[in-house]
Amino acid sequence: MPTSGSGPRPPTIADVARIAGVSRTTVSHALNGLGKVDPRTRERIKQVAAELGYRPNLRAQRLRRGQAKAIALASSMPFAVAGGPSRLGFYMEVAAAAAESALLHDYALVLVPPVQSRSALYSVDIDGAIVVEPDVDDAAAAQLKERGLPYVALGRPVSPDEDAPYVDLRGGLVAEQLLAHLREQGARQPALIIGSGSRHSSVDARAAFERVAKEHGWAPIVATAPEAGGEQAGYEQCAALLAEHPGIDAVCALVDAFAVGAVRAIRDSGRAVPDDVMVVTRYDGLRARTCEPPLTAVDLRLDRAAADAVELLLGRLRGDAAAPTVATAPEPRVIARASSLRGTAGP
Repeated sequence: MPTSGSGPRPPTIADVARIAGVSRTTVSHALNGLGKVDPRTRERIKQVAAELGYRPNLRAQRLRRGQAKAIALASSMPFAVAGGPSRLGFYMEVAAAAAESALLHDYALVLVPPVQSRSALYSVDIDGAIVVEPDVDDAAAAQLKERGLPYVALGRPVSPDEDAPYVDLRGGLVAEQLLAHLREQGARQPALIIGSGSRHSSVDARAAFERVAKEHGWAPIVATAPEAGGEQAGYEQCAALLAEHPGIDAVCALVDAFAVGAVRAIRDSGRAVPDDVMVVTRYDGLRARTCEPPLTAVDLRLDRAAADAVELLLGRLRGDAAAPTVATAPEPRVIARASSLRGTAGP
């Protein structure tokens, strides 16, 4: 181990070059996969570096290459929906999976707070970003465009002029599966509560609900609420629906915070969950599992979807013209729980 006057010091690229009998440039090329280095020389250099315990200076590498080797995860979705008080919701589950996938490619993941009119996206040092469920004229997407940074969307973009690669979270199929489950449990007049924005999950769920309602002769009862309103917004919309349409026997509240509020509104109206009114939601997260009763929800396979989003983004960063522009999340699966299980099956 090299030493200095004050004790052992970390090995340097010069130490590796001296012991391997090559130049520092050759060591740099060999360890970074650059240039034309004889395979046997490359292997010897790697072995010497391993024996010395040499670790390259990542900051210096990034400066030389003009890369941050970091990508961001960003969304305009408020924490009232994306994370909630625990910060352990949808957004954080995506972040954990995306960070693991990015690290496999030697990229760090920067987690950006909800993007509004002003954001760290203007100053954070990144090469590109994943935008979670962009809305129309999405603030995060707009800031990335202004910086000239590539990005991909987790969830189908809804802006008419948007051409970013994306992972399809299959919003229509998710809604159809939830509605099919409610019908199997005997629902005859479900209602839909969605966010008042235009994220794909709301747009696709409304379209699916209207198709299924027409097929089964249901009144197409749909209410919208601002995402930032969280549980209270779900409570207020559900209470209003029950007052106006007392025959409602199921509520499909796509936002999990709305669903928790809906359960409270149903009980405050003197009804029981699920015997009088069933409740289901889209995201199988902490809120769904800890609600009382636990909420029927959907496994969206966010681990795979997030990993696919990272791969799409890295393809753009490499300038790979043959890289796909759309990835489809795996088949979603309904996780049936007490909020909708009546023990009876419809026709």
